[in-house]
Amino acid sequence: MNGGAMPTVAEGAQRLGLNRMQGAVVASLLGLLVAGFCLDLGLTWLALMWLGQALFVACAIWRIVLALASGKVETTPHEPLSWPRYTVLAALHDEADVVQQLASRLAAIDYPEEQLQGFLVLEAHDQATIDAAEAAERPSWLNVLIVPPGAPRTKPRALNHALQFATGDIVTIYDAEDEPDPLQLREAAARFVADPDLGCVQAPLRIRQHMGRERAPMFDRQFAFEYASLFEVTLPGMARLGLPFPLGGTSNHIRMDALRPLGGWDAYNVTEDADLGFRLWREGWRLGIIRRPTYETPPGELDIWLPQRTRWLKGYMQTLGVHTRSFDGLGPKGVLALAMTLGAALISAAAHATALGWLVSAVLIALVAGVSPATPVVALSVLFGGVASAWISCALGARRAGLTYGVKDMVSAPVYWSMLTLAFGHAAWRLISEPFVWDKTPHRREDRGEESASPTSAINGADAGRRAA
Repeated sequence: MNGGAMPTVAEGAQRLGLNRMQGAVVASLLGLLVAGFCLDLGLTWLALMWLGQALFVACAIWRIVLALASGKVETTPHEPLSWPRYTVLAALHDEADVVQQLASRLAAIDYPEEQLQGFLVLEAHDQATIDAAEAAERPSWLNVLIVPPGAPRTKPRALNHALQFATGDIVTIYDAEDEPDPLQLREAAARFVADPDLGCVQAPLRIRQHMGRERAPMFDRQFAFEYASLFEVTLPGMARLGLPFPLGGTSNHIRMDALRPLGGWDAYNVTEDADLGFRLWREGWRLGIIRRPTYETPPGELDIWLPQRTRWLKGYMQTLGVHTRSFDGLGPKGVLALAMTLGAALISAAAHATALGWLVSAVLIALVAGVSPATPVVALSVLFGGVASAWISCALGARRAGLTYGVKDMVSAPVYWSMLTLAFGHAAWRLISEPFVWDKTPHRREDRGEESASPTSAINGADAGRRAA
């Protein structure tokens, strides 16, 4: 399969700056903007306002379309006569505290052991994690693999090293804190056997409260709803419309025949998962979703959440830059998906705090002056329409993930979204100053007493074991 000229791994995020076409587009837009402000400041500002509102409406319509499309349930294919060989990779760094927990959770995977191969992929300098991995009780198919020193020191580079030793027909990635549904591999394998054009499937990631630390209620809940909206609504909707999408960093299952010709992951992209989804599409492969989830814990407080979100947004900038160097192989569906996922995510992150600040300041000034807020009806309608579509997506995703989404969560959502503007500013600066530095998210062992793959989420403040997965 060949989708035409496309950025290879070597030409990916490692290449900094704009190419000739991108530079010409940016220069033209800036020139048009400067000329407009010089010729007619008021008219140009009005045009920008209308453009922003049009983009807001487009995003709202997009969310509603995906919510409707995501309701279609795909049938699970029958189990194959013979199971393909599977390689499970978990790249760990500074994770000595959670190695045994992860090994125990991977041991619970229900898949023919003779068809399983797995690696805990560790950095050579990380002796504490190496010692913990060597001492951990592991299933016979799960081995320790040491990545030699080198640059960049990123997760995708470690995965590319492990790829040299992988013998599976399918490869999947898990993170240190993951607890996959034991039957997840069987569902993914059955999908691949039934559909030879399927290059990758993404499992839903579901958030439950970390049981071994103090809670950060607003951040934890909003993070869980954000994941629910993405993995229960957006990605299923895009898959069922036949669109490519950015993969999650974990629990994506990839056909090895699709991954190897690409050279693996882009070692210089800090969201190698988002990049890979579009690279697979450009080579003619389709993407899908499966139902069996993986459970994770939220990052927690701002000092942990912010670096993680900064890395994600920086990686989105990298990925958008790579895949707009040439549109060959993307096609109309690929361009639409790229714009409405990575492009919209970046624009929204940049605009959230500004929009909220505009609304709050207009109301406060009016209250102080004792007059009605002089805000345009159309602008307010567009703003609240966009917010309402986001609430609908979160509420629908929460229901599917077994979470409760209430009025208090709706009210606090704009505050959480506004924090994305802070992360956007950090990401833009880091892209310039430290483009390839990987901001590591720390993980701590969960003390839940009894390990279970059911959605035992203290985020709901109740026993989620009563809810259906």
